[in-house]
Amino acid sequence: MLDRFPSFGFDALRRGGLVCALAAVLAACGQEKQAEEKPLTPVVVEKAAFTTYSPAVTMTGEIEARVETDLSFRVSGRIVERFAETGQHVRAGDLLARLDPEEQKADLAAAEASLRLAEAQQAQSSAAFNRSTELLQKGLTTRGDHDSARAALISARNAVDSARSAADSAREALGYTELRADADGIVTDRSAEVGQVAQAAQMMFRLARDGARDAVFHVQESIFLHRDAFEADKIEVAVQLINLPEVTATGVIREISPTIDAATGTVRVKAGLSDASAELALGAAVTGRVMLRPVQVIRVPWTAIGSLDGKPAVWILDRETGSVSMQDVTVFAYEKETMLVTDGLAPGAEIVSEGAKFLRTGQKVRIVGEAES
Repeated sequence: MLDRFPSFGFDALRRGGLVCALAAVLAACGQEKQAEEKPLTPVVVEKAAFTTYSPAVTMTGEIEARVETDLSFRVSGRIVERFAETGQHVRAGDLLARLDPEEQKADLAAAEASLRLAEAQQAQSSAAFNRSTELLQKGLTTRGDHDSARAALISARNAVDSARSAADSAREALGYTELRADADGIVTDRSAEVGQVAQAAQMMFRLARDGARDAVFHVQESIFLHRDAFEADKIEVAVQLINLPEVTATGVIREISPTIDAATGTVRVKAGLSDASAELALGAAVTGRVMLRPVQVIRVPWTAIGSLDGKPAVWILDRETGSVSMQDVTVFAYEKETMLVTDGLAPGAEIVSEGAKFLRTGQKVRIVGEAES
């Protein structure tokens, strides 16, 4: 009965097991070879090199008069005439506005009457003193009466001086009812209206005096925080008219406001213009360009910049191992397509400029454009 079954059972199983084991070994070797042959991440690198960078600050502002004064009446009263408008050019002494002078005229008339009375009393006292002197010389009066006559004359003279001062003050007050320009210039603002009751010292006109002009800018306070960032103590500004770029002037910063504007967070900077042309009129919009002290920087393309612990960083290639690692850097300024780095990179360091998005520390890379060894 047993002869009906072939006798190949154990040998066949043994041969099948060897075949399976050999197949498993070959498959594992193939997987290892496939893993070893996984392509490296391609990157583009460039060498870091310092270059001189001359930074500039560009500001916008407007032209203003170097000297601008508020004109006001020195007495109170009702405005009856106004002769100047905003934008009008006036000469020194030109009449700008007039108050109703009736009250001041009455005061002057009363003061002049008091002066005439005092002068008459002085003349009477002087005559009495002269008679007393003659009588004293003849022995017809006492020394006491003569001294009284002298005292009356002195009092009368003092009264005349006081009345004359009062009359002069009243005459000046009458003159104060007329508001005149104190210099040649342009009226840039006014609040005077006919019929208005003006108070003494209330601004009626604002006058921008002819002569020196300033370019006035409002900038972030950090720009001028460190004066050592500028090439010289005398900070020059290249001024250019916005609507006519060919109109230029050179200015020197003469004033930096010590306080920050609470509304805008900026400080006011005034640059005195030495060669302002007629086109640089009051209120004209201008730009100002200030050159800062040159610095040594390394230009890094924006595609190379990553982040390490919240700080800007770049990938650096290690030639010996063919791997990359991150290095944090200090960015001085950002430009359209590059970042300017001042610290963190050594000259000659190879920066990954393209392909940095998919890298990890210690990863080996393939340099695009270089033959494989």
